[in-house]
Amino acid sequence: MRKLAAAAGAAVLMAGIGGASVARSAELLVGAFAHDVTFIGEAIGSGAPGREEGVDLHLGLRTEPIAYLFGGPQLHVFVSINSESTSNFVAAGVSWPIALTERLYVRPGLGLAYTDGEAGLPPVNAPGLTPAEIARRLELYNTRIDFGSQVLFQPELSLGYELTSRLAAELSWVHISNAQIFHQGKNQGLDAAGVRLIYSF
Repeated sequence: MRKLAAAAGAAVLMAGIGGASVARSAELLVGAFAHDVTFIGEAIGSGAPGREEGVDLHLGLRTEPIAYLFGGPQLHVFVSINSESTSNFVAAGVSWPIALTERLYVRPGLGLAYTDGEAGLPPVNAPGLTPAEIARRLELYNTRIDFGSQVLFQPELSLGYELTSRLAAELSWVHISNAQIFHQGKNQGLDAAGVRLIYSF
């Protein structure tokens, strides 16, 4: 967890330095998310039972829109801290705000994440295990996500509404998994869904 906190601090600091000259357009993100939700996977027919519990606190920053790139994307960095101290992660990437009306917008995004969650749980059926060790491994299997890799992809999708010129609210979905690219084999992922408040400086 100390490594994750250090990485998050460094990432937030870098984002802050990068956006210092355009602070009026930078954004602060604060959100509360349900951890390891299953309804999204169930809706597309690939849902697995949730293993981890708790609420995730998201804290992060977005840069001003990069005007010279198509769609004016924004860079983002945020840390996700789980209330049950299971799978925390830090993520950095890019997202595109797409206006639907004067105040309503949709925002797809993609990034990379690093998690301190499990990445390589020991097999339950290994030969020579004692009953106590089998029980311990079964408990891990049933209560922890096995990401396969600690470096992961981080797609996200938000539906936002501008409440005022400085404050917006977003209904957001965030996913992390290895996509069979960072690891071959286990590809259990995490879905988190919740609400973010966005403050523009």
